[in-house]
Amino acid sequence: MDPSHLANVQAIAALEEPTRRQLYELVVRSPAPVSKDEAAAALAIPRTTAAFHLDKLAAEGLLSVVYERRSGRCGPGAGRPAKLYRRSELEVEISLPGRTYDVAGLLLAAALEDAESTGEPPTRALARHATRYGKSLGETARGTRDVIQVLEKQGFEPREDGPDILLGNCPFHLLANEHQQLVCGMNQHLLTGLLDGLGDTDREAILSPSPGHCCVRINQRALDE
Repeated sequence: MDPSHLANVQAIAALEEPTRRQLYELVVRSPAPVSKDEAAAALAIPRTTAAFHLDKLAAEGLLSVVYERRSGRCGPGAGRPAKLYRRSELEVEISLPGRTYDVAGLLLAAALEDAESTGEPPTRALARHATRYGKSLGETARGTRDVIQVLEKQGFEPREDGPDILLGNCPFHLLANEHQQLVCGMNQHLLTGLLDGLGDTDREAILSPSPGHCCVRINQRALDE
């Protein structure tokens, strides 16, 4: 499992414990950071219990820890700052199978902005942005040169089919169902860019829709190409 996906799963799992979930909701609803004493009093639980669960939530990245002096005093004799908790900037999303609609949204928005400002056809702008995004993914992972590993990390569920690679999952599934030509074309350009970024000149991304698979397939290039 991809480490980032595993981290999201662990973060969600941390909220399964009822007291911990109540503490998280308490902190989220509070307009100001919450102390251990305030949390314990609000839930009528021991301070040590509140501290344990708050620190667990912070360790999973769901809460951030800040230190403030609530007395308003500063300098010598002002005492130690209180350890307080507030919601972190972490965004957690779990989808099975994996979906990356945020990526599609960013690419579509960028393409629309370009089309409006330059007059470029939206589909051409989308192809350009998708190719550039895929290439950046490939360049980031270029040291591995493992196409299967990179595709797994992006949620495509790849599996080898002889020299070719079938993609068992489309990260943009619902969008592709409603707007197949647009989204599948975007996907093909993204994967073409990814192969380019990886420096993989032996394979190509082709459109090959089939039930139960992504509309794009990674094929071995013909020898005469």
